[in-house]
Amino acid sequence: MAKAIMLQGTGSDVGKTVLVAGLCRAAKKRGLKVRPFKPQNMSNNAAVADIPGDNNHGGGEIGRAQWLQAIACGVAPSVHMNPVLLKPQTDVGAQVIVQGKVFGEARARDYQALKGRLMDAVLDSWGKVGEDADLVIVEGAGSPAEINLRSRDIANMGFATRANVPVVLVGDIDRGGVIASVAGTHLILPEEDRRMIVGYLINKFRGDVSLFDDGLKAIEKFTGWRCFGVVPWLKAAARLPSEDSVVLERLVSGGKRALKVAVPMLGRIANFDDLDPLKAEPQVEVVFVPQGKPLPADAGLVVIPGSKSTIGDLLKFRENGWDRDIAVHRKRGGHVVGICGGFQMLGRVVRDPDGIEGSVKEAEGLGLLDIETVMEPEKTVRNVSARSVQFALPLEGYEIHLGRTTGPDTMRPSAIINGVEDGAVSTDGKVLGTYMHGLFGADGFRGKFLESLGVKGGGIDYRADVERALDDVAAELETHLDCDAIFGLAR
Repeated sequence: MAKAIMLQGTGSDVGKTVLVAGLCRAAKKRGLKVRPFKPQNMSNNAAVADIPGDNNHGGGEIGRAQWLQAIACGVAPSVHMNPVLLKPQTDVGAQVIVQGKVFGEARARDYQALKGRLMDAVLDSWGKVGEDADLVIVEGAGSPAEINLRSRDIANMGFATRANVPVVLVGDIDRGGVIASVAGTHLILPEEDRRMIVGYLINKFRGDVSLFDDGLKAIEKFTGWRCFGVVPWLKAAARLPSEDSVVLERLVSGGKRALKVAVPMLGRIANFDDLDPLKAEPQVEVVFVPQGKPLPADAGLVVIPGSKSTIGDLLKFRENGWDRDIAVHRKRGGHVVGICGGFQMLGRVVRDPDGIEGSVKEAEGLGLLDIETVMEPEKTVRNVSARSVQFALPLEGYEIHLGRTTGPDTMRPSAIINGVEDGAVSTDGKVLGTYMHGLFGADGFRGKFLESLGVKGGGIDYRADVERALDDVAAELETHLDCDAIFGLAR
């Protein structure tokens, strides 16, 4: 079994995902065979990963964070890197994915009782991930300080103690109160859990790090833990795909550019990193529009992203008045792209006769495409290679969706996937829908698509820029952390 080290946070969104990715890349550069692992994740940003031994069903779902971390390791992602994935569908319930496949649905209270049964799957995947590795770097979820959930925990100390993996605690100084959060975690953890922590690091520091010397002394006084370093605000992290939709609330517009792309922030938005390649374009300004705010009148393109709850988000779309905004946008000659759930919303109606998404069985669509969608139980999960019909250029991405879409506008497909027509295009060519995520990641297509909107695009190798960003993050961690000590404490 490979040696392992685990990063847990004093809270959510302290930067564990990027730190694990950076450490994975740093270990790879040292010549180690390294793998990522996250026992339990909660995200509607999913990726398609291999299911070892299954050659018939295309793939399974994991969090996109583990997909990114696998890239950092230079290996293909596997469903065993994230054996339990929760995809929120309502405020109190989520779809449960186990080792890549739908396990069922559970309300929050029911899931707490279910977690004990899932530990076997977590430990099974844990064994498989480490089979051919020198080092596994594990990412926790939330915080081990949530001691009210400790008895059934599979994500933090529940896993670390069962698998005997030492833990580095991550504190986020940017949010404030980092001394209290680290010392408070030490104070309330039971002794068995506290013994698993071999030290801590401070993340997201801005300014002169020497000003925090007294803070480090205070933490050492309260905890006795060693500090592995203070990580500055990692600018390169902005060039990496984000997993948690909480980051959308903090995105700041980069200033006026040639093309403004408006993206409504759906309540159950999914796979919003589809927009990252557009954000990387110098002439493109991507604006995520929060609920309660109108779509900007000067947007040349509206992109409706994926959704974990198409009907629920479609109803909220109307409540926000975005249906009226997008109708006005179309009258002005504006373009619209719908991806996956967003594609389904563009049609005349979405039907869910079996109540797969909830109690609402039917919702009127936006009527921008002459199509209709019927939800069906079987989920399509696969990586795909395709071609754009409009530009006859290669595309590459993935599908994760329920539902079958038909109608006259599907006779004008947006892409050909494995010889099969996908998506739909309006008669004037200005509204495009597709089930394929990753559409804008194809550099050639993205450049031609932007040219068709009157904007100079292309010239960017988006995937290569992600690789460079991972290298940059790894270099920063090597500079500011005692990586030798962290890797040396793995067991």
